[in-house]
Amino acid sequence: MKIQLGQNGPFVSRLGLGCMRMSSIWGGPVPDETESIATIREALDHGINFLNTGDFYGAGHNEMLIGKAIKGRRDDAFISVKFGAVFHNGQWLGMDLRPMSIKNFINYSLTRLGIETIDLYQPSRMDNSVPVEDIIGTVADLITEGKVRHIGVSEISADQLRKANSTHPISALEIGYSLADRQIENEILPAARELGIAVVAFANTAEGLLTGDMKAPLPENDYRNHFSRFQGENLINNLEKVDVLKALAYQKGCTPTQLAIAWVKEQGDYIMPLVSMSRRSRLPENMAAMDIAFTPEEMNILNTTFAPGAINGGTYLER
Repeated sequence: MKIQLGQNGPFVSRLGLGCMRMSSIWGGPVPDETESIATIREALDHGINFLNTGDFYGAGHNEMLIGKAIKGRRDDAFISVKFGAVFHNGQWLGMDLRPMSIKNFINYSLTRLGIETIDLYQPSRMDNSVPVEDIIGTVADLITEGKVRHIGVSEISADQLRKANSTHPISALEIGYSLADRQIENEILPAARELGIAVVAFANTAEGLLTGDMKAPLPENDYRNHFSRFQGENLINNLEKVDVLKALAYQKGCTPTQLAIAWVKEQGDYIMPLVSMSRRSRLPENMAAMDIAFTPEEMNILNTTFAPGAINGGTYLER
């Protein structure tokens, strides 16, 4: 099962592997490296070749990990790297998208990954600190130099997407999308479809809300307590919606997570679900989700239950 990135871009696996959770997140512990590397290699063995990372995941740890995993099998992997976010002591400081900085970032990424060319290179966000044309133009120069193959963008507006694509053809847009987060359906998805840009959709389970495992209230130390979606009456309302997803999953003999991933896949043949994993045991479930089909009635139940606005409260996905 393949998806084409952009109008004249490469074909890659329809399911993408998000590698972020293989490194320390927000100062947490580093998962078992041996298991993470084995997970990447097993994904490649099954034809899942789209590996997604950021140069700021674990302060470069994630890229080094991927470098170890793909050693000796570079051609099996399609590597997507985000750049531009600056962290210090686990705290986000902002974006650095100056052309000089981009030219610096890429060389560190190539060294950590142990490769000569990054397949898809993309600013992790655009904050209007540097003109879109300058950011994309700099990455286009890196294509000329042979350091990058294709340009992506991440978490931007429809206007920024059009401006970026007019500077240089954009192959993929990475953005959060799930049954619980449908705000991109208004402008961004139609723009991507019109421009022939693939959508790499992360957060398919809406930070765990759609897994069916969440209970209210969350433990006190859970980072999700910062967001209104996971607080008080909002969470109780939202979990009632998830009960519908759980019931449908039970009827279909699959998990709520699988249904959530399958729903994203069904929203268009230009959309790739990007699923974060750090353990091999997660691979079979997530791969099987790509084979799930829906009847019109089932799709109607989900789209009605999770109509835009049905989920109360916000998260970091709603910027």
